Amino acid sequence: MELILASQSPRRRELLGLIAAEFSVCPADIDETMDEALPMTGRVADLSARKARAVAAEHPGAAVVGSDTVVVLDGAPLGKPQDEADARRMLSALSGRAHEVVTGVALALPDGRVLRDATVTRVRFAPLSETEIAAYIATGEPMDKAGAYGIQGLGARFIEGIEGDYYSVMGLPVRRLYEMLRESGVLTSN
Repeated sequence: MELILASQSPRRRELLGLIAAEFSVCPADIDETMDEALPMTGRVADLSARKARAVAAEHPGAAVVGSDTVVVLDGAPLGKPQDEADARRMLSALSGRAHEVVTGVALALPDGRVLRDATVTRVRFAPLSETEIAAYIATGEPMDKAGAYGIQGLGARFIEGIEGDYYSVMGLPVRRLYEMLRESGVLTSN
């Protein structure tokens, strides 16, 4: 059965490669507005499912993985920064505090079923100086990351610890997706 990743994220591609040797990539082109009536875990699981279903509709017979990640501080989502000032605002807000990273994952199957789940990981940031924040922003890394940091990149130096799934913070809950692929019969060995 063909496996498709409905994301253009290089991190998600790398992480799916830990589970499946062969898959293709077809980013979902959908409205990513979240249903604010749902709890954050429901929002990311729902958006992940919409991404997977959209690509599955174009590829009958394939199993499609969708995912979405949101950084949450004090109950408010932090998306990707709009500009350097926004990145500075986010990093300053995260400095010296803990926040949550909520990652949804969905698997759309050829029979029409969509399995979905969400993980929550707590991340603790060290206190950051204005100089550290400015130097990090100057690298460009924060600009395409939810919450303005990448735990797998230069942002790693700011992380004091995590409680939960490291790979979910990167953008894909590897163990949970592996279980979904095995339970659904998409993966039969590994």
